[in-house]
Amino acid sequence: MTLFLNCQHIEFRYPGADDPSLRDISLSAHKGEWLSLIGPNGCGKSTLLRCIAGLNRCHGDIEIAGIRPRNTPRRKLAQKIALMPQRPIVPEGLRIRDYIALGRTPYRGRDGGIVDAVMSRLDLVAYAQRTLNDVSGGELQRVVLARALAQEPDVLLLDEPTSALDIGMAQQVMELIDDIRHESGLTVIAAVHDLTLAGQYSDRIALLSAGHLVCTGTPNEVLTEATIAEVYGATVQVTEMGPPVVIPQRPSWQQHLLKDRD
Repeated sequence: MTLFLNCQHIEFRYPGADDPSLRDISLSAHKGEWLSLIGPNGCGKSTLLRCIAGLNRCHGDIEIAGIRPRNTPRRKLAQKIALMPQRPIVPEGLRIRDYIALGRTPYRGRDGGIVDAVMSRLDLVAYAQRTLNDVSGGELQRVVLARALAQEPDVLLLDEPTSALDIGMAQQVMELIDDIRHESGLTVIAAVHDLTLAGQYSDRIALLSAGHLVCTGTPNEVLTEATIAEVYGATVQVTEMGPPVVIPQRPSWQQHLLKDRD
């Protein structure tokens, strides 16, 4: 497989912060691969995505398909990378179709068809003339994803893409992204809060904690009960057949089960 994304020794500290948010992070992804970033709140997932997108000026080296984001003009970079942020800036009064079309800037003849196709796939056609202020949080999340997909990028960076979605829509969005990935060879780097979704859709997972890279591997290698207990401080059960499903367990209930076995 072709190595498409390569991050080496990434360090980043926010201005005024005592401690760095990212500490010597090195990871890579192949073309067409889905790499999920997981970890407790504040571990550095969103910060790392912004470094990859060229929005945070970090120490270390990042290379995507032969280019380095920090040295690449914004317009050229937008043809390679699209970022779906967790908290997007929403221009008041802008119609949804016009917002999605911003992903095609500068606008050309074939772009209207691309925007319409993306809106259709994300079930947004009926919302085209509504403004961004007139949709729910879940609907807005789909709109922001549509704008990112309209760029037709080589690398799609997703920051908690299902955080405002119900379980049915979350599954639809993840399936859609996965379908597009397989159709086009899109490389997906996603910060994912839901460990089961990460386990179901990822080729590989990178686990972060307090700005450090704890481990990388397949979902079955990373999502173990012992690792989740150590990093998250959570008691879970992880299924062993197929892609892992992470089921939270009440510690008191586990103790009752152990007593019953005795």
